[in-house]
Amino acid sequence: MPVVFEAIVKQQALAATYNRGDVTLAPHIVYTKHGEFYLDAVTLERDGKPPREPKIGAFKIVGLGGMRVTPRRFTPSELFNPKEERYEGVTLLAVDC
Repeated sequence: MPVVFEAIVKQQALAATYNRGDVTLAPHIVYTKHGEFYLDAVTLERDGKPPREPKIGAFKIVGLGGMRVTPRRFTPSELFNPKEERYEGVTLLAVDC
């Protein structure tokens, strides 16, 4: 978890393995849901390729393997709204918008 927090605070991308593939994520928020930790992030690359369209996806933190902060910086996405109802009372850390 400290790696995730560092990436959010520094607004640097996270590299990890998710569902047996390599992903590079722009982490926006960490929160809890049903007692589990989740990360909502914009996927910057999946297996070395950019996604067709930008979107914010939810990732179960326990499913992200080999997480590491990369030197790649990001700016918060306009798609991200930290005031969404689903984040109310469960947010641990979010990017500054």
